[in-house]
Amino acid sequence: MASSAACAGFFFDAEPLCKSSAPALDACALCAKPLGGGIDIFMYRGDTPFCSEECRCEQMQIDAVRARRAAGRRQQQHSSSGAESARGQHQESKKVSVAS
Repeated sequence: MASSAACAGFFFDAEPLCKSSAPALDACALCAKPLGGGIDIFMYRGDTPFCSEECRCEQMQIDAVRARRAAGRRQQQHSSSGAESARGQHQESKKVSVAS
């Protein structure tokens, strides 16, 4: 009987069935203009609503800039760690050649 009580507690801790994890479609994700009332809704990335093609395109441009910046930071981190590693290897090779 104790195991069924534990299972029941786990079940009720889960997200209620009536709530959805998808964002609501009641406002534009960029400008917050109310959506609905028979107007077109423009979607981006599957579940992000926009009131117009302009808002959707602006968000796409923002995302593209963020992606380029993130890629640049990753590249910079990779380059700096590679340079540090190369410096360490270079110093080690000097130590080995001097000690020989």
